[in-house]
Amino acid sequence: MNTNRQHTKKDKTRKQQETASQQAARAATPADVVKVQSQGWASGSAQSLSTAQFRAELKAQRLDRLLAQADRQAEEAADAMMGNEPTSAVGSAATGARSHRVIKLGIDVHLDRYVAVRLIDGGTPQPPQRFEPPEFMLWVAKQITLAEKVFTCYEAGPFGYSLHRKLEKMGVTNYVVRPRDWDEYGKKVKTDKRDAKELALHLNRYVNGNHDAFCVVRVPSPEQEQERSISRQRESFQREKQRLAAQGRSHALYYGEHIQGEWWQEEVWKTSAAQLPPIVVNLLEPLRRLIAALEVELKTRTQEVEAAAPEQLPVGLGKLTSEILDREVADWNRFKNRRQVASYTGLCPSEDSSSCRRFQGSINKHGNRRLRPVLVECLWRLCVFQPEYRVVKKWRPELSNPKTSRPRRKKIIVAMARTFAVDWWRVRTNRCKAEELGLKVQAQSQSATLKRAPATERKKP
Repeated sequence: MNTNRQHTKKDKTRKQQETASQQAARAATPADVVKVQSQGWASGSAQSLSTAQFRAELKAQRLDRLLAQADRQAEEAADAMMGNEPTSAVGSAATGARSHRVIKLGIDVHLDRYVAVRLIDGGTPQPPQRFEPPEFMLWVAKQITLAEKVFTCYEAGPFGYSLHRKLEKMGVTNYVVRPRDWDEYGKKVKTDKRDAKELALHLNRYVNGNHDAFCVVRVPSPEQEQERSISRQRESFQREKQRLAAQGRSHALYYGEHIQGEWWQEEVWKTSAAQLPPIVVNLLEPLRRLIAALEVELKTRTQEVEAAAPEQLPVGLGKLTSEILDREVADWNRFKNRRQVASYTGLCPSEDSSSCRRFQGSINKHGNRRLRPVLVECLWRLCVFQPEYRVVKKWRPELSNPKTSRPRRKKIIVAMARTFAVDWWRVRTNRCKAEELGLKVQAQSQSATLKRAPATERKKP
């Protein structure tokens, strides 16, 4: 009995394998089967493949065909741009009628995998699919052959805009969107599949005309992106220098010592090192070397950024501030009105209003976070060096009033910074001149030696 059962199980397993092989063969295209058989992998040959090996071989052949098809499409697109006629039947079919009108893809991007959800025409989202980056690009190339128009979107993140440029080069309309929490109903479930599905659904609404479905991020040109990376690296050097300096003060405070200012400078260190305990000196020496190296790189980056700034600038603005503003905004013509400029700075008040009630709170901090500290620091300088600037003249009475509290002064400076951003947008887009706003303009070589206005002409806020 046991022997008969074993034979029965073996026969059943063999039949299941044969059935699976037949199903795989039926699922394969005739060209696939012919190619596999021509290589000597027929099921009846001495080198027969298992079901998994047979499917892997078919998958490899399909990938090869997709690569060849993508190359042919690229050649046909190049011929079309040059005005030449398609030279192959595949190229003629690619430029002909497609089986679908539009395909939309929501992509959740990761380092080693992409999760995509597809919507065809006006249908519902299809099940999520996971790809490796090379396989995903081949899959997108296939979608281009299936539809007249292909739309894609993914969230902005640490991978930059390389994927966006690749998709645009293939002829896909791609949107880089602002990251957000897609769990609108608070279910506290976040997965790659759900994110890709929500991206696809919101992309469908956006393409259909609802531009509030998500916030599209402006993609800078490669030159603008590289310039902005240099200024941001300079900012990271500055933050790292401040962190190391604070760490040194923390070490000294732990052992009962109190050091202030730029304690790592050579002149200050010679005096303080003789008064500090040996353990504190031992802890601070490596930090001094790191800060010294950072200062060299920080100075180099600062000079590189300032060298690109224009010569004629308002007094007190500075080359560094002007260039950082230009590099972060990238293109001042992107804004259509002053409300868009103010919103991009994130210096607008938050609001909670309903019916007859209206409440405005602290700033919403929506937009480019790197602009806010630059603008606020700039306005404190303009209060000193630009007494005739219309914004400074408006708020000077309240700033110079000794009864004005410190929080109130900060709110005033924030309001002035928001207004200056709008004024500088008008200047940079040639809507007006800086002199018309009361700003005194000088070459930076002259303004570098300019002294502050006398106390009789200004009052310190």
